[in-house]
Amino acid sequence: MAAADLAHAPLCLAPDGEPRPPRVALPRGACDCHAHICGPAAVYPYVAERIYTPPDATLDAYRRLLGTLGVERAVLVQPSVYGEDNRAMLAALAAAGAGFRAVAVVAPTITTQEIEALHHAGVRGVRLNIVDRREGRNIVPVEIVRALAARLAPFGWHLEFLVNLDEAPDFAGVVANLPVPIVLGHLGYPRAGARAFLAGSAFADFLRLLAGGRCWVKLTGPYRISQAPDLPYEDVGPLAAALVAHSPERLIWGSDWPHVMMKKPMPNDGPLTDLLARWVPDAAIRKRILVDNPAAFYGFGPDERIAS
Repeated sequence: MAAADLAHAPLCLAPDGEPRPPRVALPRGACDCHAHICGPAAVYPYVAERIYTPPDATLDAYRRLLGTLGVERAVLVQPSVYGEDNRAMLAALAAAGAGFRAVAVVAPTITTQEIEALHHAGVRGVRLNIVDRREGRNIVPVEIVRALAARLAPFGWHLEFLVNLDEAPDFAGVVANLPVPIVLGHLGYPRAGARAFLAGSAFADFLRLLAGGRCWVKLTGPYRISQAPDLPYEDVGPLAAALVAHSPERLIWGSDWPHVMMKKPMPNDGPLTDLLARWVPDAAIRKRILVDNPAAFYGFGPDERIAS
């Protein structure tokens, strides 16, 4: 890869290549609802305007991780380094077999025929990143989103937003009446940290949005919102616990593998996965978050599981 590319989009740390099994075993049918396939870059080059460069994180490596963690279903999410070029993700989806779904990034002008083709491939939603932008950070392009949601609604798809909720005070009102469910990553992704988010008005708006029954939240990437340098990211625990207490039926979990743009020590995925047991000590609620909620939301059949 050219040195000029890496100058403006530095190479990320690679994930820990020797993941350990979690201490608390995951239930049968557990689903990782947030992971990225990156590369091989020689086959699927990244867009020039990206802000980071990931090392190759292939389907084979990801499947080994899932086997170690005891995960039997997975949702691949299009990473920003590919823009609207979903080829790497779709190739992985086609090769993966049963037990996989995906979330794509698409042009606002996507046609019904294009949505149909993606649906047949296993895509069930569209991701909108309104954080990593030069202009308009955390501002929802309302008319574009409404038009896109109208196209997606007949297919039962959702919109997944990457948004800093503590810096988007009007977000709940803007998305409240969309005709599709919405998903929010990284526990709402508060930029000022979990503690400040809990104490602010944006969190109350967040809970009201969840109470409406059309919003789902991913318990992912605690290192992205924690002010602690390493596991167990203690300051995120109260935020996770508040969400679990309020709306366990609207929560799903994800590994966030391969942990792109990691600016802290790279965690091992086994102890990272064990954070869920720390946040959710009740095994029945953990099963709901890991198995029942994603099965219903992404439409997994009872026998759809990743082949061992």
